[in-house]
Amino acid sequence: MVKVRESGSSHVSKRGRHGSPNSGRSSKGVRKGVVVRDTNETRISIVLTMEGKGVYKVSTGIRFFDHMLELFTRHGAFDLELTCRGDLDVDQHHTVEDVGIALGEAFDRALGEKRGILRAGYFIMPMDETLAIAAVDLSGRAAFAVDTKVKTRLVGDLQTELVTDFFEGFARGARANVHVKTMYGRSNHHKIEAIFKAFARALRVACSRDKQLGEMLPSTKGLL
Repeated sequence: MVKVRESGSSHVSKRGRHGSPNSGRSSKGVRKGVVVRDTNETRISIVLTMEGKGVYKVSTGIRFFDHMLELFTRHGAFDLELTCRGDLDVDQHHTVEDVGIALGEAFDRALGEKRGILRAGYFIMPMDETLAIAAVDLSGRAAFAVDTKVKTRLVGDLQTELVTDFFEGFARGARANVHVKTMYGRSNHHKIEAIFKAFARALRVACSRDKQLGEMLPSTKGLL
């Protein structure tokens, strides 16, 4: 079972592994998402502020993963406090995937009903010899496509195959379409870093307020 505490509430609810309750709490001021996610495999605490300055305090026990989350925060202009205590003695998989899920849930809660946001965004990110692209749609539907072109098992201390698991988890938690791809590059470090930077900047656009449409819901369905 997963225990999830909703933003702005002391209520603790039990959900399935990929449950993503939405608190629906969002204001015209600073938007925040708070998640406490406890399982038998990981214990995660997240405080996300969308109107931030790129300030971060991140600890997952995987240093390269921390680095990616730190630069994600800075390039997204969010503020993020994130701690995860996972069963790293077993494997990194639970930690990386569950952080993705919980971070996605934090964004989902901070956005509330998603009125007045741009909803979708994309970014093309060069990093020296590497080029990566990312596209995000906060559509209410989870879907993902990841192509890192990484050819090594490890970059730093991170198992590289888990980059896909992170973005899959985020897509499920945020109920979003997430597409990231390395177009080309030599350095495997640069390939992963460029993807995280592109993703941050695409998400920054998608979460931004739409001055032209105001509080209108960015959908003809009437629900996101």
